[in-house]
Amino acid sequence: MAVKRKRFLARMQLKLVVVIVLFTLFLLFLIYKIARINLKDGKQYEKIVLAQQSYDSIEIPYRRGDILDRNGTQLATSEKVYNLIMEPKNVLQSDEVKKATTEALTQYFSMTKEQIEKALEDKSSLYKKMLKRLTYDQIKPFEEFIATKEGQKVKGIWFEEEYQRYYPYNSLACHAIGFTVSGNVGQGGIEGYYSDELNGVNGREYGYLTDDMSVERTTKEPVNGYNLISTIDANAQTIVENKISAFMEETGAKNVSVLVMEPNSGEVLAMANSNSFDLNEPYEDSAIQYLFENKYIDYLLEDSMVKAYFEADKDGSLPEEKAALKAVLENRDITASDKINSLTEEFRLLCMNKAWRNYIISDGFEPGSTYKTFNIAGAVEDNVLLGDETFFCGGSLEVEDRTINCHNHEGHGQVTIEQALMQSCNVALMHIAQAEGRKTFSKYQDVFGFGKRTYVDLQGEAEGLIYDEAGLNPVELATSSFGQGPAVTMMQIGTAFCSVINGGNYYEPHLVKQIVDENGGIINNIEPTVLRKTISSETSAFMRNALFEVVNSGTAQKAKVEGYTIGGKTGTAEKLPRGNHKYLLSFIGFAPVENPQLVVYVTVDEPSVEDQASSGLGTIIAQSIFEELLPYMNIYQSEATQQGGDPNVGDEMATPVYDGAAPENELAGQDTGEGNPEDGTPETTVPEDSQDNGGDEVPPEDTGGDGTAEGGTAADNPEQAPAQ
Repeated sequence: MAVKRKRFLARMQLKLVVVIVLFTLFLLFLIYKIARINLKDGKQYEKIVLAQQSYDSIEIPYRRGDILDRNGTQLATSEKVYNLIMEPKNVLQSDEVKKATTEALTQYFSMTKEQIEKALEDKSSLYKKMLKRLTYDQIKPFEEFIATKEGQKVKGIWFEEEYQRYYPYNSLACHAIGFTVSGNVGQGGIEGYYSDELNGVNGREYGYLTDDMSVERTTKEPVNGYNLISTIDANAQTIVENKISAFMEETGAKNVSVLVMEPNSGEVLAMANSNSFDLNEPYEDSAIQYLFENKYIDYLLEDSMVKAYFEADKDGSLPEEKAALKAVLENRDITASDKINSLTEEFRLLCMNKAWRNYIISDGFEPGSTYKTFNIAGAVEDNVLLGDETFFCGGSLEVEDRTINCHNHEGHGQVTIEQALMQSCNVALMHIAQAEGRKTFSKYQDVFGFGKRTYVDLQGEAEGLIYDEAGLNPVELATSSFGQGPAVTMMQIGTAFCSVINGGNYYEPHLVKQIVDENGGIINNIEPTVLRKTISSETSAFMRNALFEVVNSGTAQKAKVEGYTIGGKTGTAEKLPRGNHKYLLSFIGFAPVENPQLVVYVTVDEPSVEDQASSGLGTIIAQSIFEELLPYMNIYQSEATQQGGDPNVGDEMATPVYDGAAPENELAGQDTGEGNPEDGTPETTVPEDSQDNGGDEVPPEDTGGDGTAEGGTAADNPEQAPAQ
């Protein structure tokens, strides 16, 4: 038996050796393969494994840049706010945690248990946004509580940071600044034009488990937006807006707009319209409240866009919903608030567009006699006038088959060039235009920038409408000479006027002078840019003296300010249809005459007075602005001062051309431009969720503006109807 066992063991040992050798060879082969795979594709497989492990990613928002006035005052800024985030998976880790967290949320944030329970239904979620845009003061008590021993039971709650746009001065310079909608998208004004510069790039924090199961976090810091230093002077803007508010309260008008410029740089110091809105709440009813008050409702109903909205269908009927709304708007017994509550969403958007619209750059109008400034300047520059000419005014002038009146039906008699401007003589200006001819007149319309955009750095600029050379037939040439026919914007007139009195330099108008980073480093200096030469320094000196006489002894005597020399020109344009006794009054002036440092341009659309044409209201408002603005800006009084103005002198009377008839192809000068969508015209946006403290906004279809044409020449739009 013993011998047999030994033979058996020998065979087993042989087999065991064979098995061990084979197993060893297999292990060596396996190790070789693993080493080869690891060497060749190890990094790829490592990424796949890590990608399947638990990780998180948190977006870190950038801060949109500030908009400052020229003295460093914040006009727009971004404040940090907090969103309350709940992680249901972690809140539900135990009944104790759930109870403690629920009690804390109901106590510190006035959340209901029902809201919390609804959020906890998604048991596996690690991200539920419960509250938005909380201030630090709102979250501070909760943060202090969870730092206590009792508060440590609260789990699954944290705060996500973001920034909210804030305007410290509410409605100040609202049309110039603009506002933002969801996603830091600029809407109108500087906010819209410079939105890319103001915006930055979001950062992100990544957290993931490494191969040894430890947590590793990587942070990519956000890049904040640039700050903008504007040309706006907040104090000058306040002065202008206060003067407008006082006038609107005492007298009222369809609209009052004021543009203040530095004539030697093209910088805009102030820009204001009478009907402002709170930039912090641009979608609130308060922005459009004024439109539905009885004293303004006619203006709204006569608006070209409103008329188009209530236009009857082809069968002559008006949809029931629109008919009902129109009846409500026309009912003087219904309050403004009730009218607003009756609005359709479509009509509300139309009204919002109107409230946000910047009249100074987006609306065209017939300028009236302020246009005479450029007619005379061009004639003097091209030696059509030598300076010693006289013209006879008998009260009217026959042009082809038309009788065109001067505002003084008795006539001014024999007048010099300066007297023609001082007394705002239509007949003399028609003679001057005839001497120029269509070619020269058209040339200076182009030189002074009429019929084209100034390219001011704001969204929504219109081109206006003028007669081109081919369209300047004798009648059109005559009426254009005194500013009835062409349609311009206030920005066009203001910029062109600056060139007339500054030596002939046409500066590109602008509202931003510097772009800087968050540390104050200069990214871009926006230097004053002369686009072209309009007239010579000699012609400019002649015009300054002539414009001084307009204020000293002519139609603008109400513009005088004691201790200063003021020059300027009045304008009184009768709106279409002629003979309706509705006028747009204006005055553009500068000071001091010997060294112009300030230009103030005022328009008053349909003032609420019985005799609009002779009221001189544009001049009166400008004088009140000059009176306060000149000392503020440290502009010293002149040695050669003007005497006090004659309070009985108003703007020149505007009489209907052609004894009340308008030529068939005469241009309607009001509200001609709606801006160019391709050049940054702001689109209408509406809140997505009105309960979300402003909510997220999305742009609907572009509703356009009030205007009926983007710009061009009168010859391009012969049948344009007036837009009131």
